[in-house]
Amino acid sequence: MPSEKHPDTLAERLLEHLWLNHRLSQNTLDAYRRDLEKIAGRLRAQGLDWQTAQSTDLAAAVYHPDEKTRSQARALSACKRLYGWLLETEQRADNPTRRLSAPKQAQTLPKLITEAQIEALLNAPDTESAHGLRDKALLELIYATGLRVSEAVKLKVNEANLGKGIINTIGKGSKQRIVPLGAEAVYWIERYLAEARPQLLKNRICDELFVSQKRAGISRQLAWMIVEKYAEGAGIQHLSPHGLRHAFATHLVNHGADLRVVQLLLGHADISTTQIYTHVANERLKSIVREHHPRG
Repeated sequence: MPSEKHPDTLAERLLEHLWLNHRLSQNTLDAYRRDLEKIAGRLRAQGLDWQTAQSTDLAAAVYHPDEKTRSQARALSACKRLYGWLLETEQRADNPTRRLSAPKQAQTLPKLITEAQIEALLNAPDTESAHGLRDKALLELIYATGLRVSEAVKLKVNEANLGKGIINTIGKGSKQRIVPLGAEAVYWIERYLAEARPQLLKNRICDELFVSQKRAGISRQLAWMIVEKYAEGAGIQHLSPHGLRHAFATHLVNHGADLRVVQLLLGHADISTTQIYTHVANERLKSIVREHHPRG
């Protein structure tokens, strides 16, 4: 029989500790509670509790065949948090989750965006208007550099060296990287700076490269709306700025770019994150064979 009179007492004490010392949000605490209650129930069914369960018992409770891998990984994370706290507070002498690892998630490939679709997207803005010229420059920049949307909207005017065809950006982890700009992107950014940006700012000074009619830098949300608006007009469903970043990387790999170079351009800390684009390129090759080979 379980040694705890109330099986969830330890879990509740952990949640109180996390709230007091780590200020986790209520949503996060609720998620931990649900996962811990679920695992505690499975342990009780085996006649066990948090104090008596061993590594194999927890594995059976966490890696449940009816659970998706994402749910298993989340439940294991909650258990690791609980046992880390029990060990730290000397309520248990060992950590039975130490050798348990999260199940591998099924890899989801980015949606394939063709170069023809990108061409239609980039041709969609009306470059005779100030907003359209700004939007054109933004779309050209993201596709030319693979910048994250957060990096694009924070980009300062002095961080774009159009004469040398490079931009200097600060990415995740406050890491600086230099990314080259193609001639097409340079042309449209120069036009935007000369013709549209002064109209939008109306003599106000602003450091951000891309600005709105509010005479300030555009927001991340506005950048999303811009991409989605022109994607819809070009007949591309559900394209986000991140999808444009994926297209940048995928098309580079399709044209023979070295994966290490793509990693540097995207600002990925780990090459394994970039390797997804080899799978994307392979899927594209398969689709071409299926479509054009007589025995495809």
